Amino acid sequence: MSRVQLALNVDDVDEAVRFYSTLLRVDPAKRKPGYANFIVEQPPLKLVLLENPGQGGTLNHLGVEVESSEQVHSEIARLTDAGMFTDEEIGTTCCFATQDKVWVTGPGGERWEVYTVLADSETFGALPVVGDDDEPGTCCA
Repeated sequence: MSRVQLALNVDDVDEAVRFYSTLLRVDPAKRKPGYANFIVEQPPLKLVLLENPGQGGTLNHLGVEVESSEQVHSEIARLTDAGMFTDEEIGTTCCFATQDKVWVTGPGGERWEVYTVLADSETFGALPVVGDDDEPGTCCA
């Protein structure tokens, strides 16, 4: 089964967890400092909350969680064949999980990931260094 992922920036993750727990009638599946995610069975949804003070109420990114690395690689091939630029991250750590994923950007600049979780992680994770400043980015930032 696949499910859509919605990742939101929130000003206060504790307040957001209280709100979404009540709204969705489910407790977080994972809770870390500045981070929470909810797995909602009906409708199939993964809601991710990322604490980014001053950015609350904005979209962080969208995604589709799939069951396997094979499905991620199939999506990489399909999206590449369709002429879409893909940014692949295989065996990366992001959002307290080791994942295989591919990113694409929608026509409005919205970022979408197709991903599978390989294992839990105790660290949030970072993106590879991009550019000349040698500063690693933070995943999902």
